[in-house]
Amino acid sequence: MYAVIGAGPMGLATARNLQKLDIPFIGLELNNDVGGLWDIDNPHSTMYETAHLISSKRMTEFAEFPMADSVALYPHHSELKRYFRDYAQHFDLARHYEFNTRVLSVTPENGGWQITTERDGHQQSRHFAGVMIANGTLHTPNQPQLPGEFAGRIMHSSEYRDPSVFKDKRVLIVGCGNSGADIAVDAVHHAKSVDMSLRRGYYFLPKFIKGKPTDTLGGKLKLPRKLKQRVDAAMIRMIMGKPSDYGLPDPDYRMYESHPVVNSLILHHLGHGDIKARRDINSMAGNKVSFVDGESGEYDLILLATGYQLDYPFIDRKHLNWPAQVDAPQLYMNVFHPQYDNLFMMGMIEAAGLGWEGRNQQARLAALYIHQRQQCSPAALQFAETKRQQATSNLDGGYDYIKLARMAYYVNKDAYLAALNQHITALEAELQASTPEPVAAT
Repeated sequence: MYAVIGAGPMGLATARNLQKLDIPFIGLELNNDVGGLWDIDNPHSTMYETAHLISSKRMTEFAEFPMADSVALYPHHSELKRYFRDYAQHFDLARHYEFNTRVLSVTPENGGWQITTERDGHQQSRHFAGVMIANGTLHTPNQPQLPGEFAGRIMHSSEYRDPSVFKDKRVLIVGCGNSGADIAVDAVHHAKSVDMSLRRGYYFLPKFIKGKPTDTLGGKLKLPRKLKQRVDAAMIRMIMGKPSDYGLPDPDYRMYESHPVVNSLILHHLGHGDIKARRDINSMAGNKVSFVDGESGEYDLILLATGYQLDYPFIDRKHLNWPAQVDAPQLYMNVFHPQYDNLFMMGMIEAAGLGWEGRNQQARLAALYIHQRQQCSPAALQFAETKRQQATSNLDGGYDYIKLARMAYYVNKDAYLAALNQHITALEAELQASTPEPVAAT
């Protein structure tokens, strides 16, 4: 029996692929329903009222369960909550889950794993043959220490739910990832003033080009990496201009070497003076914040859009091949432990354009490996050797990703999908060869 921790998109994809291969499992979920962070009613969710998917639905959905045509191209979080509930119902996954169940510890035991859980105040310890950790990467806020003392309120974007918190306040947003950009646009319509402090530059992409979702365009002609970076950056400059045209710092790295911000409204409001660009914070005293360029401003609220840290509090880092001073576990394809053959980190991955189907293929590979390892198939034995030897390979496709914690588990979509396809093909070939042909009717 395997344990699947989490019932968000990755947990459900993992459960579905175990189900397909008749691998027994129990799901463990802290909330009372499926959907993970996409369920805003989940008290552990970091969702906010105005959030939409930043990739288009056709580039994100599960291939075997497309979203309805009536769903918007960039769905609202409520549509996605419904989508995952429908997915779980369609494939009868929820019956495998124990909801309202907190995982307290995961420790090795007799070749398997002892998992201690708590539900309704009662603890239970059970032995599992293996564990698949799929509880997500956006739970523990990254909260940098700001210089000085601030007299107003400091909150992280994980606490943000709706823009009423900004009403009549002087607001400073720190950071500009996709959530930071969304929240700054929300704040414009409620706050007395909105400033945005950035340490480094970002590439900004529109959600639509000629009426089509941006992520559905291109890709038919495969360009060499460096040429693609130059061509795509030039095209975006032609459409959007440079960040410095709006008062923001320009990126000091090439296109695709960090995750882009898919939001053109932030530039619209910067261009209209609704948002004022600021540099990195130098000091704070009272309500005054001073910036490294010598400018300053007075604020009532600082919102930190500074991302999240990987955090798996129920398992010791040493069991994840996660050395100190390293930003992410060192696992082959961000999934497979070099020594343990029954511990899998599901969904610890970011890549532009990978979508949930790419993650579903990740779950397919993990389930195939479990199944074929039980059969001691040659392909599974070869894969075991590969993951032992290549735990630190990064599948970056040659891109020089910027050295930040949030990029520590970033991969290149094409390189990652190619590796998935290679391993899946090898394992599926043996699976099909070992499956008896149906007896013809007479």
